[in-house]
Amino acid sequence: MDAYINYIDYYLPEKRLTNEMINTEHPEWTADKISEKTGIYSRPIAAADEFASDMAVKASRKLFLSKEISPDSLDYLLFCTQSPDYFLPTTACTLQERLGLPNQAGALDFNLGCSGYVYGLSLVKSLIISGQAERILFITSDTYSKFIHPRDKSNKTLFGDGSAATIISSSPEGNLNAKILDFVYYTDGKGYDKLIVKNGALRNRTAKGVDEVNEDGSFFRNESYLYMDGKGIFEFTSFIVPPLLERALLKNNLNKEDIDLFIFHQANAFMMQVVRKRCQIPEEKFFIHLKDCGNTVSSTIPIALKEAQVQGKIRPGMKILLAGFGVGLSAAVGILETV
Repeated sequence: MDAYINYIDYYLPEKRLTNEMINTEHPEWTADKISEKTGIYSRPIAAADEFASDMAVKASRKLFLSKEISPDSLDYLLFCTQSPDYFLPTTACTLQERLGLPNQAGALDFNLGCSGYVYGLSLVKSLIISGQAERILFITSDTYSKFIHPRDKSNKTLFGDGSAATIISSSPEGNLNAKILDFVYYTDGKGYDKLIVKNGALRNRTAKGVDEVNEDGSFFRNESYLYMDGKGIFEFTSFIVPPLLERALLKNNLNKEDIDLFIFHQANAFMMQVVRKRCQIPEEKFFIHLKDCGNTVSSTIPIALKEAQVQGKIRPGMKILLAGFGVGLSAAVGILETV
């Protein structure tokens, strides 16, 4: 038995944070400088009363409506987020009720960031080929903007909020219709603190964050908010992804020339281009889509997949390599084959 991605759709909040707005708050960074460095011009920001589950509902209902999919036809819900509504219960259980999935359906959260979509596809494939499920709703959704300190101009330029909903089944159907092949993984827990919200969960539940500043008085970090060691994340990505890509090709008995399209986690344009060059990927085969959505964490790859399809860059008979990497430190690479 095989597993196929059938359909993808996504939701982005209406509120926008533009480079011009960031420049107003931080005059030392011009809008042009931000766009040149990141490849991002604006990013969607969840409303104060809009959370990961709300975006997940909107993405899923959009998909149900556009493809005339009945929630009754789904027998499992997998939800990837690092910004859940509650410590408990699992958000997937609340989504089962809100979306009207059958009571007989399984529902599960897993906590993973930038590699989450690739990992999720591997979990979904396992559920299908083991006979535990036939048609699965896989949702990614994150509101990283709620973790970002108001003075943190660096992270503010990168992250946007969003959610993507994907239908995966045992049947080759749908407008994407991509068979899920095999995966490889890489984990380096020594780098767990390279991208972290240190306070708030049980280990540091009562800790109070204090603003730390650089010598020039600019904001450095507050442990109750998102902290990213950009240099550490960059080094992890640029050195780990190229050999991981080669492992994935070997596992799938493919050569790099067999891949028609490469879709990586959409972190920022500079990092992506460095990794592309290190992997020796032709620019025409490398898809980038972050200009107006930014880094939406676990949703960047499915959003890019959907946009590549809309733009006519995905056709039957293609092989597509997906690579996710970042927080954890975690990375995963998988390959799709359209039929």
